Amino acid sequence: PVFGSVMTTLLALVFAVPLAFGIAFWLVEMAPAMVAGPIGMAVQLLAAVPSIIFGMWGFFVIVPVMAHYVQPWARLHLGHIPGVGMFFQGAPYGTGMLTAGLVLAVMVTPFVCAVMRDVFVAMPAQIRESAYGLGATRWEVMRSVTLPWSRPALIGGIMLGMGRALGETMAVTFVIGNTNRIGWSLFSPGNTIASLIALEFPESPAGSLKLASLLALGFILMVISFLTLACSRLLLRRGGA
Repeated sequence: PVFGSVMTTLLALVFAVPLAFGIAFWLVEMAPAMVAGPIGMAVQLLAAVPSIIFGMWGFFVIVPVMAHYVQPWARLHLGHIPGVGMFFQGAPYGTGMLTAGLVLAVMVTPFVCAVMRDVFVAMPAQIRESAYGLGATRWEVMRSVTLPWSRPALIGGIMLGMGRALGETMAVTFVIGNTNRIGWSLFSPGNTIASLIALEFPESPAGSLKLASLLALGFILMVISFLTLACSRLLLRRGGA
């Protein structure tokens, strides 16, 4: 469960952070005002969708696509590459770590995107206009001016998304496969701390070793979240220095 929690969270951030940055960049720098407002509001409204809805969407939409198209293609074309092929082995059931990471990425993208967009908008206009006055392009202004100025807040937004992904329960339970095993393949089934607790807690008698183990897993999840927060504070301190 610890391995599954860390693995799915990392996969979710790999997909969510570039997507959230691209949406925020487009909304702030490129989209017309009449379009940016409604689309930005629609993206933020995704954060209000219950997690079980994302889980059902992942199970009925994403899992069949992964089983029929993505996993067979990846296994055929990437499974034989030395050093990389082990990440694409396994039967194409559709469920697994990669599917859970994709569903989590869709869930955390609105949180990260909202923070990034607010930070980009809050940047003083004089700084951005000065860079444009020197002949910089939009991407150069974003890369060399906006990102360094807003780095602490961006790290905070990414940590917010990471915390959301670490504690997610029902959406992951639908699509991860719920198997107590460690597999390096992205298509292998597994579980997370939150999903295991949700599945096994109703069947754990009071005072049993099983209940104690689940409570210990909950404590481990709290420790992981604390370490994540501590690392983010350390990065912010170094960035400020």
